[in-house]
Formats: sequence, C-alpha cells, structure tokens
Amino acid sequence: MLTNISIPTIINQNLFGLSTSATVAINEKSRQLERLGKKVFKLGFGQSPFPVPDLVVEALKAHAHEKDYLPVRGLPALREAISQFTNHRKGTFSTADDVLVGPGSKELMFLLQLSYYGEIVIPAPSWVSYAPQAQIIGRTVTRYETQIANGLLLMPDELEQICAVDPERPRLVILNYPSNPTGTTYDETTIKQLADVARKYRVIILSDEIYSELDHKGEHISIGRFYPEGTIISGGLSKWCGAGGWRLGFFVFPKSLKRLQDAMVICASETFTSTSAPIQYAAVEAFLENPAIDDYLRQVRSILQAVGGYTNARLAEVGVTMPAPQGGFYLFPNFSTYRSVLERRNIFTDRELCDALLEEAGVALLPGSEFGCRPGLYSARLSYVDFDGEAVLRAYQTLAAGQIPDSGFVEKHCPGITGGVNAIRSWLASIRE
Repeated sequence: MLTNISIPTIINQNLFGLSTSATVAINEKSRQLERLGKKVFKLGFGQSPFPVPDLVVEALKAHAHEKDYLPVRGLPALREAISQFTNHRKGTFSTADDVLVGPGSKELMFLLQLSYYGEIVIPAPSWVSYAPQAQIIGRTVTRYETQIANGLLLMPDELEQICAVDPERPRLVILNYPSNPTGTTYDETTIKQLADVARKYRVIILSDEIYSELDHKGEHISIGRFYPEGTIISGGLSKWCGAGGWRLGFFVFPKSLKRLQDAMVICASETFTSTSAPIQYAAVEAFLENPAIDDYLRQVRSILQAVGGYTNARLAEVGVTMPAPQGGFYLFPNFSTYRSVLERRNIFTDRELCDALLEEAGVALLPGSEFGCRPGLYSARLSYVDFDGEAVLRAYQTLAAGQIPDSGFVEKHCPGITGGVNAIRSWLASIRE
C-alpha cells in the first residue's frame, strides 16, 4: 500500500490575503475567552438580541413537516408577501415575479457580484463582506472614504465624482442604511439627490436595507422610490425579526433588470438550489401586514434608540467621537483624541487598540479597518446588543403607556451594555494616568 503521497493543493489566488469574516471571528474569540473564565462584554458581534415574534415561531412549528424542494426563486406565497411588504413599507411597485428568495441576503449578494460584470463601488466604512466577496469573484472594487460630518455616508457629490471619471463604465454601487457599521441613515433630500446621480450615469444601486425596519423613528426611506428602474432592494429576516440563524433573505428587482435576476436564478439553481422549506413557509407570516408585527417593531425600535443613545452619550462624555445612532444597533466610535497616550503605549492601529481593549478591559470591538477605514484612524465598530432581548422586552412592556425608556432603564436592564461602556471608560482613564 502506498503512503505519504504528496497531493498538490492549488488555491484560488483571489483568496490570498483573506481570512474568516471579522464578525464571525470576533464572536468565536469572545466565546473562547469566556470558556477560559474571562468576563467579556460582547460589543463586537452584530446579532439581534430579540426573540423571533411568537406568530412566526408558531408558523415554523406548523410547517416543520415541509420537506420538498421549493422553486429556486422562492415559495410563491412568500414572494407575494415580500412584494406587498416592500410596496407598503418602501413605496415601491413590485410584484411577486420581481422577488428572489435566498438562504440569507449575504448569499444573494455574492451571486449578484458573480452574475454582474462591472466595477463595484463601496463606501468606507461599510459592511465587512462586500469587498471580500468581490475579491473572491475577481471584481474591481472602488472604495470611497466618507466623512464624519456626513454621518460616514456616501454623498451625492461624491458619487458624482466617482462616476464622472469614466461615465460609461458599468457600475454597481452598494448602499447600506441604516448603516452597518455606523448606525446612520439618509434623509429624503439626500436620497433623491443620490437617485438623480445614479440615473444620470445609469449605475445599478444595490440598496441593502436589511436594517430598514430598525430605523429608530420608523421613517426609513428607500432609494427604490426615486430610482425604481435601477435599484435592487435587499432585505431579510435576520435583523428586524431576530432570526439571523434562520438564514432567509430576499432581493426585489426592477423589471428593467430582469436579465440580471434570471442570471442569478441560474447561479442559485447550481449552488443552493432552494431555501429551507419550513423557513420559507414561516416567513410568510413575518412579511404579511399584522398589528402584532407592528407592535413588536415599535417596542424594539424604542429599546434600541434608548440603548444606542445611552452608549453614545456615555462615550462622548470621555472624548470618544462618533455619529449619533439613527437606526440598527451599531456605533462607530473614534478614539483619535487619545492618539498621544495610545502611541505612548505602542498602540498605533485600530487593531492594536481593539486587541488591548479585549485583553485588558474585556471589551470586544471590531477594528474600523475591517470596514475599509485606514488603520491609523483608531476607529471601531460597537454593537450595542449585549443584553437579553426577551427580558428587556418584558421590562419595556411594564412601562406606562407612552413612557420612553431612559438611562435608568438601560442601566437596570442592560448590564452587558453598561458594564462594557464603563469598562471602556475605565480603561481610557487608566491609560491617561
């Protein structure tokens, strides 16, 4: 018997320099430290803490027996529900035929970049997986560094500047708002101006609106309203419905991009085939208009607004700067005011900063460079959802009608957040000594 045969292993060179997704990695590292007995404030991983609404859970139980492959494009009833959902909440005019369902919007984004041939434009900072997906596929990526004065969002004049370099170049521009990692969002005027620029240069907009239902005021505005012919709307269950592990996402295409949708369906048929049948049947209940869902969202938004505002205010008190949170559950703190003391401790990058915070203060944050920022900016993403969402919802429901959660509510019911913020403040005070 032959042994010790050397088998050549050839790796796709597009994977060189990539590592496990930063959001996944920080969650695994935090758990590892906890197993070693260390207290960790998990402000790095962005997962909704809230339970999936009861009526959606009951629908999953009722359809647990569903075992057949469903159509590649998705369960017809679900596609119809998603179409109605987006039309009602975003002011669009889609039909079920415009909807493609997948095992998470992340998978659909990968297949979009695979199916579309052109330049990918990504603001910096932006979600950690957009650029690595493009690199894996071999697409050209243009990053544009946004400004804190603009809430770290891509502005219309900046998009104009990008497109004017080569007006005929095919481009896919990815917008995500409310933003991961900054928690900021667009107003109607800016959205209209972005739509005008996109139309002028005939770019495709991928509008990643996975956090749209978590706009803290419930006033999300989709660019699909103003640029319907060129906007693909992306959404799912993971953030607003607390069902990240269910892995269900969707795209809503304009009819003018039917060929692109069909190309993605071909790719889907050769990769994931179809999304889990029980999950799709249950998701119908999530997307149908229902007062119970509206009430759930009202409570979740109010809690997140209180926790985000508290976290922002407490860090701002000690000189940490960031845009105020407007939606989702992220902040993007900048520690540059501590540059001199950080450099005295040989901390010169955001990664070194986050490593020190984790090792010395037990606080897990993600470096801003993972989101496309320059390492020397000392930026990081903070996810303010380290609390028991079910327990906090119950506490919220005991408040008097119309009462808004205040700092006392956060301090009483969100010890992971208050403890993490206090640990950051204490660590910053210690390095100044």
